[in-house]
Amino acid sequence: MAGRIVETLEVGAVLAAPGRGPASGPALIRIDHGRIAAIEPLGGSGNGLMAIAAPVNAHDHGRGLRTLAFGAVDDALESWIPTLGREPKLDAYRRAAVAFARMAEGGICATNHSHGPQDETKILEEAEAVSRAARDVGIHVAFAAPFTDRNPLVYGDQKVFLAAAEPSLRPRLEGRLAPPKAVGDFLRLFDEMAAFEHENFSLQYCPVGAQWVSDASLAAIAEASALNGRRIHMHFLETRYQREWADHAYPDGIVRRLDELGLLSPRLSLAHGVYLTEAECELLAERGVIVSVNTSSNFRLRSGIAPVAAFVKAGLDFGAGLDAQPMDDDDDMLREMRLLYLNHRGFGLDDVLTPARLFEAACADGRRAVIGLDGGGRIEVGAPADLLVLDYAGMAPDLLSAKADPTNVLLTRATRKHIVRLLVRGKVVAEGGRATGIDRTALEAELLAEARANWNAAPPDDEATAAMKRAVRRYYGCGCHFGAGLR
Repeated sequence: MAGRIVETLEVGAVLAAPGRGPASGPALIRIDHGRIAAIEPLGGSGNGLMAIAAPVNAHDHGRGLRTLAFGAVDDALESWIPTLGREPKLDAYRRAAVAFARMAEGGICATNHSHGPQDETKILEEAEAVSRAARDVGIHVAFAAPFTDRNPLVYGDQKVFLAAAEPSLRPRLEGRLAPPKAVGDFLRLFDEMAAFEHENFSLQYCPVGAQWVSDASLAAIAEASALNGRRIHMHFLETRYQREWADHAYPDGIVRRLDELGLLSPRLSLAHGVYLTEAECELLAERGVIVSVNTSSNFRLRSGIAPVAAFVKAGLDFGAGLDAQPMDDDDDMLREMRLLYLNHRGFGLDDVLTPARLFEAACADGRRAVIGLDGGGRIEVGAPADLLVLDYAGMAPDLLSAKADPTNVLLTRATRKHIVRLLVRGKVVAEGGRATGIDRTALEAELLAEARANWNAAPPDDEATAAMKRAVRRYYGCGCHFGAGLR
């Protein structure tokens, strides 16, 4: 379980509104029942610590064993997805707990966990294990329960893809062309998962992506969400191949079609949105949708650069996500925020993304995508005590001016090594570089031992993986996903 409950927190400075106002302090933050009860000024020069609202990981997959470990080497998403099958079977609790603990150590107070099942017949057991992991680590976890019912191999005509594949691979692929799952069964299973909810664990619907879920099922999920108020989280327009497929499949516009199906609402969050148009951003903003910008992942998987300038122009809310593919594989949310900022602040003399908008996205808007409206993502009386305490003195030993803007210091130098403590609902969930609720080092060693044993017992078929990647490249390279013929 997460660590001790904190009733008072003394810091040298409180940066309540990064980019909007100066830091205050020194201060004593009083916490009662998981919320900020008072912020009292203190005398003296302070202790060198700074409190900010804890950031949120708006899109992730919670893989305790990182993808490089099992040979899923960064590549274009479409040719990378087949390599995820190389992951050895792992204990679902360890797999999630190690991932969540690394997030806590990287400064993350909440995450949208887009679950990737290891065994779809055991999704209930996996959901229960993830629920336990969330409780023990202590961060907020939204469990996005996955559903797919079309395009199991590629976007478009599966028979054309079979023809693109080498003959030796085709029997393996044909085995994956089972009859589609029924959305009614999924919705009933989803309701069973509700038994695993607790204060740190909630459910969201996850139609995994428009290219993988039929219109009828998307409409059924949208209707269920409208009736019970639960949120929906899905991948959307991550790559140009998804954009090209969507333009072919929905000539009147895929975002317009999602609107017709009832999906677009303040309950929806979309991961990526790299290939959204300005007009689509305007419609999403009008409907109150939130997008997760996953900068590191979009670089690593060669997807592209999200049109954040269009998001800002349209007033489209967005958060920041790691997508289980952070730069350096270290779950450093402070570095991810800096990368997002540097990539989208504007070039030359063009000002696009301001520091204030960045922190609002990472701490407040992304939080709504995970938790909903709970008053969090800011430091004020009554807000949830989800706080990140940083060694500001360690970031700024050479500053000559006492008037230096601490927001600039954070955006230039802050990394996970400066994290002193992470509080979630007033409980210490990470301190001194370590999660407090579990022994992450020991659990990760167990996870790795299990992975090696299962890998050695059933090693992946390297030639089949390579053949699959060749077939994928041939299929998309010919434009088969938008109706072109196989060459």
